[in-house]
Amino acid sequence: MRRVLFISVLMFAVAAPAAAQLGKLGQAVGKLSKAKSLADQIKDLVITEQEEKDMGAAISTRLRQKYGVVQDAAVHKYVSLVGRVVASSSTRPNLTWTFIVLDTDGVNAFAAPGGFVHITRGALALIADEAELAGVLGHEITHITAKHTINAIKNKKLSGAAVEAATRSNVLEFMLDAAYANLLENQYDRDDENESDQVGIRIANKVGYAPAGLGAFFTRLSDRNKDLKEPSGVFASHPETKDRVSKLAKQITSEKLNATATVAARYKATISYKPVAVTVVAGAAGASSLTGSTGSTATPTTTTAKPADTSTTSTAKPPASSSKFGLGGVTSKLGADKTNTGTVASAGSRGVNPDRDAKGGSNPARVTVTLTPAEIAAFRKGISG
Repeated sequence: MRRVLFISVLMFAVAAPAAAQLGKLGQAVGKLSKAKSLADQIKDLVITEQEEKDMGAAISTRLRQKYGVVQDAAVHKYVSLVGRVVASSSTRPNLTWTFIVLDTDGVNAFAAPGGFVHITRGALALIADEAELAGVLGHEITHITAKHTINAIKNKKLSGAAVEAATRSNVLEFMLDAAYANLLENQYDRDDENESDQVGIRIANKVGYAPAGLGAFFTRLSDRNKDLKEPSGVFASHPETKDRVSKLAKQITSEKLNATATVAARYKATISYKPVAVTVVAGAAGASSLTGSTGSTATPTTTTAKPADTSTTSTAKPPASSSKFGLGGVTSKLGADKTNTGTVASAGSRGVNPDRDAKGGSNPARVTVTLTPAEIAAFRKGISG
């Protein structure tokens, strides 16, 4: 009996370390089987509306730091009124919409997730009337309502090994870096662009703006850029201009989009910037110019902005963001460099793009705009044929 007991105890003593080792091995195998590639983690991630807003706010900060912000309350209020009216007919009218005018001669527009729409001073200079502005803003608004930027990142092919237990915030910040790169390069696919065109003029028409405004802007922009070898700035990666304008014209006819308001007088009374030829747009330091050199090629020609209304503007630095996304890149766990996500290369390797690489202003502070329901209602009444 004692011998049997001794053997039993000995077997237990030998088996215990082996079981512990097998247990650790089992845990390791379990972790490995649960590990997902970064692409899978991004694709499976369900992003909340608050996370979408946080991402958009962080992207907006980067854009404002790159290009600066026009410190003119009257211009911001006007653009915000047009944008808010158009957004009211979108599928997400209750989103907190923010419209920002970037201080650069480059012709560009950027739609950051969560309701942050940016348009450049150069684009406002090239636009001829309020209907054109409504069409451009409607296009950008649709990128946001349809979540084109977020979906583009979720569907993006990413290389890299499995990442074990990457934190949600790290995955989200990787998406932030990729989303910013996509916006800067205007990397939307053809379907997203066509949807934004179609829905953009539809929602502009719904509130009374002539739907042909977007096509008119496209045509003028194409003429401005006709001597460039590569597409530049806003709509740089978009479908061919002639095809887009033709599709828009057919849509206007087939859907009977018959609004007629252009509101040119009100536009010209508020926006007095003068367009700068793409060949003389000043380049940012270190960016490729049309000839491959760096720095400014000419002094921009613009009119002086109207004095700011202190009741609706702030020149102080913006408060620290409560966003969970920082301005740096993700940690090395995800294999991403904080200034290069794989989609962002040097200016030279990305090709000449004078609007993207245009020199910006020095003040990144947001201009605070407050709009009352009465002001929006009164503005709507001014939209007439």
